[in-house]
Amino acid sequence: MIPLYDIIPSRRKPIVNYIIIVLCFITFFYELSLSPVEREIFVRTYGVVPANYSAVPFWEWFTNLSLLIPLITSMFLHGGWAHIIGNMWSLWIFGDNVEDVMGHVRYAIFYLLSGLGAITLHILLNLDSTIPTIGASGAISGVMGAYMYLFPWSRIVTLIPVFFMAYFVEIPAYVYLGVWFIGQLISGMVTFAIGSAGGIAFWAHVGGFVAGIFLRKLFVKDVPKPPRWNDYYSIEYDSTDRNYYGPFS
Repeated sequence: MIPLYDIIPSRRKPIVNYIIIVLCFITFFYELSLSPVEREIFVRTYGVVPANYSAVPFWEWFTNLSLLIPLITSMFLHGGWAHIIGNMWSLWIFGDNVEDVMGHVRYAIFYLLSGLGAITLHILLNLDSTIPTIGASGAISGVMGAYMYLFPWSRIVTLIPVFFMAYFVEIPAYVYLGVWFIGQLISGMVTFAIGSAGGIAFWAHVGGFVAGIFLRKLFVKDVPKPPRWNDYYSIEYDSTDRNYYGPFS
């Protein structure tokens, strides 16, 4: 399933979302400018290597700058075009509405904390790993978790390729994101059985998603009441009307 867009327009420009996307691409282009050796050093310096954290007490993770900085900078590094485009596309779809509800500053803090929750779980479950972990997917998973609870009956327009045919369907957000989360959880469990994640930090996705669900309560001023299943169908709206906010108006 490939998500294309959601049906809820945001009331204001998602400035923080734009900044995060731009910073990720700037960092990625810088990575591309490096030689293979330089890139390896850069990723190991600013990415998260779990084994570095298992060698010290937990409290030093957040007091030792050499360990603290990668917890943040790793969220802006990516390993290839598919990696960054997939992450930024998901952030583009789900981040604007979450930022709209939280406000710019709250959303920025929420995003970083979700990323910290994601990478912390990944470290705890991969203490001996010497493989650098990079990518915004943990923080974005937190955004997706918040979106699922804030806009459960929103619909995600999704492309489903079947052989040589392409089908476009609207899937309720709680169904799409719930299935996605279960897939990440199962994949994470499988990694324990086979001892390899294929380069994907599934537990970071799980950790970020769960962190986003719980953190949303702290960062949303007025929690919108979840609508009935048919509210999005019964309300007519003009997609060019930026004051429309679905059943939460």
